[in-house]
Amino acid sequence: HLLSYHTLIPLISKLSLSALNKHKPWIETSYHGVITENMDTVLLDPPLVALDKDAPVPYAGEICAFKIHGQEAPFEAVVLNRTSGEGVLRAKGPVDCETQKEYTFIIQAYDCGAEASGASWKKSHKAVVHIQVDDVNEFSPVFREPMYHASAMEGKIYDSILQVEAWDQDCSPQYSQICNYDIVTSNTPFAIDRNGNIRNTERLSYDKKQRYKVMVTAFDCGQKRATESVAVHIDVKPVCKPGWQGWNKQVDYEPGTGSKQLFPKMHLETCDGPLSAVRAMVELQTSHIGKGCDRETYSEKSMQKLCGAASGSTDLLPAPSISTNWTASLLTDSGRDSDLIFNFDGRQAANVPEQVVPQNLTDQFTIATWMKHGPSPGLRAEKETLLCNSDKTEMNRHHYSLYVHNCRLVFLLRRDFTQVDTFRPAEFHWKLEQICDKEWHYYVINVEFPAVTLFVDGVTYEPYLVTDDWPIHPSSIDTQLTVGACWQGGEVSTPRFTQFFRGSLSGLTIRPGRIETQKVISCLQACKEGLDIHSLESLGKDIKFHFNPAQSVLVMEGEDLESVNTAMAKVSYINSRQFPTAGLRQLHITTTVQCFGEDICISIPDIKALVMVLPPSEPRITIAGSDQLVRPAADLRGAMGVAPFKELRITSTVTKGDGVPGVLEAMHNLDYCDVLVIGEELNPEQESLEIHHSSLMGKHLDATNSTSGISIYGVDSMAHYEEALRQVRYRNWRPATLSNRRFRLTCSELNGRYTSNEFNLEVSLVHNAAPVEHVNHMAVQSQYMRSVHHPLMVHSVNSHISAATVVVVICIAALVCIVVLGIYRLHSTHQDSSKSEEDEAKDPEMDWDDSTLTITVNPMEVRGHYTKEFPEKALSTKINSKALVKI
Repeated sequence: HLLSYHTLIPLISKLSLSALNKHKPWIETSYHGVITENMDTVLLDPPLVALDKDAPVPYAGEICAFKIHGQEAPFEAVVLNRTSGEGVLRAKGPVDCETQKEYTFIIQAYDCGAEASGASWKKSHKAVVHIQVDDVNEFSPVFREPMYHASAMEGKIYDSILQVEAWDQDCSPQYSQICNYDIVTSNTPFAIDRNGNIRNTERLSYDKKQRYKVMVTAFDCGQKRATESVAVHIDVKPVCKPGWQGWNKQVDYEPGTGSKQLFPKMHLETCDGPLSAVRAMVELQTSHIGKGCDRETYSEKSMQKLCGAASGSTDLLPAPSISTNWTASLLTDSGRDSDLIFNFDGRQAANVPEQVVPQNLTDQFTIATWMKHGPSPGLRAEKETLLCNSDKTEMNRHHYSLYVHNCRLVFLLRRDFTQVDTFRPAEFHWKLEQICDKEWHYYVINVEFPAVTLFVDGVTYEPYLVTDDWPIHPSSIDTQLTVGACWQGGEVSTPRFTQFFRGSLSGLTIRPGRIETQKVISCLQACKEGLDIHSLESLGKDIKFHFNPAQSVLVMEGEDLESVNTAMAKVSYINSRQFPTAGLRQLHITTTVQCFGEDICISIPDIKALVMVLPPSEPRITIAGSDQLVRPAADLRGAMGVAPFKELRITSTVTKGDGVPGVLEAMHNLDYCDVLVIGEELNPEQESLEIHHSSLMGKHLDATNSTSGISIYGVDSMAHYEEALRQVRYRNWRPATLSNRRFRLTCSELNGRYTSNEFNLEVSLVHNAAPVEHVNHMAVQSQYMRSVHHPLMVHSVNSHISAATVVVVICIAALVCIVVLGIYRLHSTHQDSSKSEEDEAKDPEMDWDDSTLTITVNPMEVRGHYTKEFPEKALSTKINSKALVKI
């Protein structure tokens, strides 16, 4: 009763419409359809028909629509007959099988409702539709490779020489599969099967034809032919001989070209043997180059500076010179690009001067050397001493020594007696193959007492035997350090050398107070040449490779022959030195091939090849600048002295003969520059040639000086050497008797392998005359005038002494008069000022401060007489404008 009329009417109307449309449409639960790609009609099974039990009631019994629900399905459903409920499914656009082969979506049918407006419509249940896209043979077969290459041995019938392969983009197996191949070229001794395998139909002859070119086409299973045929090249090989082929006997290496491939076209011929593994070892033989390979040939001190070693090491085998003459009697081999090597034949030794020997080794020190040594002759080998510190006289105690005995390296260290008289580690023994293999090795002994560690070519070795001994009791007996033998000064009638060394040494150094780091040791012994792999990142993952530490031996292993061939083609030689040692290096390749179920089935001959390192373009180092320096003697007495090489310029050029010939500027390092005094040596009591330590900061340089000159050394750029040499100062605090000094400068690269021109420079002095003890500065000789000692000049000076004295007296008298006059005028002005205060108040600008007045007269300019005008040069005043008016 609460419902109004207007509310009941629509409700009743709706209930009546629902009574008219009682049932939902009905369709099948699933449909399967097929559509051909690039067509729009879908063939459904069963056909798309919707039924409604409300038929034949208008609208309620009719079908008005089919709706598709899915993920953007490219289809639409259209009602063909509303009364019968027939519909059709079609594509909205072209359907591509290669893009998508199947579609699945949901479809529902909708009736037309209870009236024309479509009110109270009903929908059917959901039905699943599966659509399959039928393929059309659109695409032609395409070969996977643009060209094929194979080889066949003459006189042999193959089941398959090689296999070609084509593919098709169509989506269905019928059109995407390749069903047939065919050889297009006529009259060829080859055939191809449906799998693409090419075989020869007759025995091939290398003498008849060495290469065949065959054109091949392909057909898919729809018999569509490939648009383009592919070329197949088949090389005929002569009777097979297993081994490496396609390599050159000699490879030329030009310095500065980086890594160069040694065998870019080399491949291994195995005569079609069923291989399971290939192992190849490439060895670069460089034992005849320098100390085992191409290393930097700088001096030992320069190398240590370059590698960042701590300073303070002593070179016990330096190049013979005036200051290092103890090695002059030793046999040297310095013909290998300035790489200094000392050869000991069991009869030579050298005593190191006392002033060179480190006096206190402390508990930490390092001994390092290059050594080349072979087995000792005779059945009973004697000790061979490299380094020995023993008593100089009276006794025969060895304080420390390094020696070889029966191919064992032994280091002896007898500590001095301190507080406890007990056994201590004294002898450290190492047994290594390197000691007697007649090859160069770098030995470093790091002592951190009581621990001692040996490094050989950068690899650490602990002693296999350590023996103890009593400490040495202190005594006043001097010791003698000897290289190449041990000095026996006591317990014999005649002091002599014993335990001579037989072998070669180089770079023997000792550094007290510090041990060497692994990084520095590796740098000092590093080879600058070796084997390399070009483009390592492109090496196959199935290839295993290994280098020895010196990179002189490379071992490569692989199971696939093609991968091994590719890897061997990448083997390269590299030499990082700017000026490498020219000459031949031998290459030796050994190969083993393993077959299935067998250890070794094919014998591969060894390969011997050569790498020829061409001579580098030799640099021409030129020192230029002013060769004459004229300075007053007073400059030499100054705290800084003079810089003789301030205008120095160092350049280097190389001459190119190949390609475009010409002279090019070269940028490289230097390793020392020596400034030598020509004539008498420096007198340390009155002159010096030196460089301040701050001038070497930030550079890999050091310096040492003596009465003979100064030497700047270290591996560094020419620009840094220029800067350092420009800071060299020459001082002479007693230059009265010196008229000039001459110096000679030479610079070197690679320890004298390349040297500069001799640059001679003369420093000339300008002496002043004896000063006159009075204030007349005009009578003192100018410091920029050269003294000329000539009798006539001496006479002239003496004849004018009396005249000068008269002039000075007159000038002083004139000065006194002027000063008195000035004081009188100042006094008068002050009195006038006190009587005229009122006038001054009216005219404040006339007030002045007499305290600022100064009058200075140069008596030599007025020549003894006073002028009214006060010329500017005769009288200089410091006054204000008011004082000027008063005057």
